[in-house]
Amino acid sequence: MNSALPFNPALNSLPVYHPGRPIEEVARELGLDPNGIIKLASNENPLGPSRLAVAAMRKAVTQVHLYPDGNAFYLKQALAAKLRVSPANLILGNGSNEVIELLGHALLGPGAEVVVSQYCFAVYPIVTALFGAKLVVVPARNYAHDLDAMLAAITPHTRIVFVANPNNPTGTVAPPEALARFVNAVPPNVLIALDEAYFEFLDNPLDFVPDIQSGQKTNLILLRTFSKIYGLAGTRIGYGIGDPDLIAALEKIRQPFNINSIAQAAALAALEDTKHVTKTRKINARGLKFYAKAFKQMKLEFIPSSANFILVKVGDGQRVFTELQKQGVIVRPMGGYQLPEWIRISIGTPRENERCVAALKAVLEGPAA
Repeated sequence: MNSALPFNPALNSLPVYHPGRPIEEVARELGLDPNGIIKLASNENPLGPSRLAVAAMRKAVTQVHLYPDGNAFYLKQALAAKLRVSPANLILGNGSNEVIELLGHALLGPGAEVVVSQYCFAVYPIVTALFGAKLVVVPARNYAHDLDAMLAAITPHTRIVFVANPNNPTGTVAPPEALARFVNAVPPNVLIALDEAYFEFLDNPLDFVPDIQSGQKTNLILLRTFSKIYGLAGTRIGYGIGDPDLIAALEKIRQPFNINSIAQAAALAALEDTKHVTKTRKINARGLKFYAKAFKQMKLEFIPSSANFILVKVGDGQRVFTELQKQGVIVRPMGGYQLPEWIRISIGTPRENERCVAALKAVLEGPAA
């Protein structure tokens, strides 16, 4: 940098988050028709948002000259009723990413430690570095969390331990019994941030909401989102479920009006559309089975997934990613996650899934393979 400004020294080593490439960007770069490109890179809902959410957003647009409800009263009330908690147990964020950052503001600083698993979601290391804390990475076991090893890695300096269940980018899920033992064994002065962005895709999930509601787990926060199964990634709205004292601390840090009025209206309507959620789960389960069968036929190693994406080993992941883009298929290379031989594919519609597999076969069997 040539600037003489005294930037935060943490920026020198701050990791950079690389999102899935937008359709428009790939179209511009490669001279392709954007209408002929499919994006299977960011774990988005292939069905889009529900009709109820779209109608609610259209109505909300007419009032965008007014500031939104800064406390999102109606959304919190509806979410609290659905989860059977108090509104005091809820914090809303501009995506669950913002809630993760709020945890950093509240608990991290130089000398603090954060425990994560190898192949963890990229935002955890970024937030840790941003606040000058130390990241403690515990080796994964079969690409999944080694919860016993993570528990052993906790020291008097540990402030937060992140567990994503299902995990992004591997799609692995912790056995319920092991996860329950882990949550109960973590010292009460260490926050367990249980990232449940893909919680709704699980068939029989272990639900810790009652433990939070009853006050039994004051050092636990559940991170959830409207981006995935509800199809509202573009509105950026997520939430945390935690002890009222923790939530009150986060509310002091939260920016005013962090949830815009269109997002609030969409999320409120989406909660009512159970048919859309059910349809999404069905198409996702069908897609996971399709890819598993295809990869077995292609003799490709893959990780069985419990989320709405699947990880597959293709050799040179970056090359395959680049070649797939030329065919109008955007996936996610995993080099940034220490998995350079792998790509991550989001589950799409049946037609998108078929096109992706056909393109992948062409790339792997082509002259450059």
